[in-house]
Amino acid sequence: MLTVADIMTQMVQTIDRTATVTDAIVQMRIHGLRSLIVNRISLDMPYGIVTERDIVYKVFARQMNPNRVRVQDVMRQPCIAVEPTLSLHSVAQMFSETGIQRAPVIHDGELLGVISVTDLVMRAELDAPLSPSFA
Repeated sequence: MLTVADIMTQMVQTIDRTATVTDAIVQMRIHGLRSLIVNRISLDMPYGIVTERDIVYKVFARQMNPNRVRVQDVMRQPCIAVEPTLSLHSVAQMFSETGIQRAPVIHDGELLGVISVTDLVMRAELDAPLSPSFA
């Protein structure tokens, strides 16, 4: 059985909560990402996440200046996180039930990676036969 650890993205980009939304946008563009994990301010605090959707809905839709809005004002914290040993089926169910599209992978408080619906689809694509089916 495949687990989150088998397919997660290990190269994770993080950002500080005090950075501006413009900083987040620039970092997303440079790295071709749709989200960033927001660093914790202490070990007992949860990680956060800021996504393209957060920026569009909470900044652009409200005509706010992204140079003046901080990541902490639009991020989700605590964000739903998953363990690396979780099955892919369980992650798919969680994504379906919560409506989220990605989650940090955390074990013993350490950020290991990110799992997304894209990771699940790409893995399913690799595991499934690629011949088209026509009716």
